[in-house]
Amino acid sequence: MCAEKIQRLIQASILGFVMGLAGSGMYAAAFILQFAMMITLVVAGLTGFCPGLIMLKKIFPSCQHEEISVNEKK
Repeated sequence: MCAEKIQRLIQASILGFVMGLAGSGMYAAAFILQFAMMITLVVAGLTGFCPGLIMLKKIFPSCQHEEISVNEKK
């Protein structure tokens, strides 16, 4: 697994958690978590700065790194 794929899985999990909070009636918590997620994604989209991805890349290799190593084996 590479860092970018893990980040997408984490984002999907957070969105699922928000849906669960909203479904259980905890609208305020769901709204706050959803709003924080939106702000993080907008900042990452505009500036390219994503703290979660930076931390994940320290633990897991980048997807680009995996593509390069696969191409070298061919």
